[in-house]
Amino acid sequence: MFASIDRDAPESIQAQLRRSIVGAIHAGKMAPGQKLPPSRRLAEQLGIARNTVAAVYEELVARGYLEAVPRRGYFVGRELDAARDAELPASGPGALDWAARIRQRPSALRHVDKPSNWQDYEYPFVCGQVDPRLFPIDTWRACSRDALGRSAIDWWTADRAVEDDPLLVEQIRTQVLPQRGIFARPEQILVTLGTQEGLYLLSRLLARPGVRVGVESPGYPDARNIFAADGAEIVDLPVDGDGARTDGAGRLDVAVLTPTNHCPTMVQMPPARREAILRQARQDGTILIEDDYDGETAFASDGTTLKSLDGDGRVVYLGTFSKVLAPGVRLGFLVADAALVDEARWLRRLIHRSAPLNNQRTAAIFLAEGHYLTLVRQLRAALESRTRRVREGQRRYLPGFTMSEGGGGASVWLTCPEGLDANRLWDVARGRGVLTETGDPFVPPEQAGRFLRIGLSYIDDRKIDSGLRLLGEAAARLR
Repeated sequence: MFASIDRDAPESIQAQLRRSIVGAIHAGKMAPGQKLPPSRRLAEQLGIARNTVAAVYEELVARGYLEAVPRRGYFVGRELDAARDAELPASGPGALDWAARIRQRPSALRHVDKPSNWQDYEYPFVCGQVDPRLFPIDTWRACSRDALGRSAIDWWTADRAVEDDPLLVEQIRTQVLPQRGIFARPEQILVTLGTQEGLYLLSRLLARPGVRVGVESPGYPDARNIFAADGAEIVDLPVDGDGARTDGAGRLDVAVLTPTNHCPTMVQMPPARREAILRQARQDGTILIEDDYDGETAFASDGTTLKSLDGDGRVVYLGTFSKVLAPGVRLGFLVADAALVDEARWLRRLIHRSAPLNNQRTAAIFLAEGHYLTLVRQLRAALESRTRRVREGQRRYLPGFTMSEGGGGASVWLTCPEGLDANRLWDVARGRGVLTETGDPFVPPEQAGRFLRIGLSYIDDRKIDSGLRLLGEAAARLR
């Protein structure tokens, strides 16, 4: 755990030991509250005097790195000041140049992000969260207990490698997919860690340099990021009041679309546009990836999906439970031709084998007992009510803003008036307890500062009016 002592080094033994302990703490090798070896034992291991170890321990207690507990010993401090990062050991002469070795820079890409303390805001207009006031936690807890029954445990504790829970697959096949007009066989369904993993698996299987992949603009940034990382040529697909357009893009190998509720504008693709896209895809040989991320909560949708209109297996459908159960459950599903699903299954094995089978079984029981569809109906009713309140509040408190006419789901898309910077508004409103999402990650850089996304999945209905009033007051201050 600690570096060995170099007696020929210009640095003193005491300084070397001090720096070694501090380095181990900062590197996470020692956790807060962890007990250090007794001074006598550590001295024997390092071949140094016990008094030297004791002196270092006492010095680190004075600096706050360690805590001394009478008759028990020394422990890593539980409240370390970040300012002590300066104590980190300097890189040695053989240290790697990671900047030169790392092939990709995912951290530098545009990402959808929100403050980690978003729950502390009085008016959290955030997306992708589950409202605890609606989620039946006692019912979920009961399903979790059932998943801990002897027969269930015997199944999900085993190393299944490429298998999914057959009960969950059956519930997806018979309950969830028919609601979207999709009928599939078990071998055409793969359980994923949300639609995000589905996109990643598909990119690894389908994308490479020279492959042309159409992505919506504006659109979900991670779809663009994932396929670009595999070397695909990214083709922007413009979005109008009927959703994405593929005509004019030239021949595409793959197109990633969100037709039910476009991400982020929430416009719904009408039947005529869907049919036109399918016709062109058949003509050009394009694989269509339908990301139905908001399908379960789209209260104004007619339930028609591209996959339900697909007659030749070229549509790959991605669904998720995250908007209904919880993002942390990390369950979604991919529906496609069995040949593609089989390869995706074996690729998934190279990453993490199957999705956590205990979560799969709990979700399967929740669906099988009818709780899921009941919850979906409750969520849709709540989102419809919240959307109506936001539209009323926008007319009252946000004059000059334009709200997209979407299919109705978990968010709304706002275009700011000319001359008003959405990012400045986001920052000022945040200071007043109103947390929205900036639209910048979804749009080209030249359109930065024009849009806000108002999430509806978590906000209390009773706070919507007050939150929009404060947002309007913040906008008025900036204009």
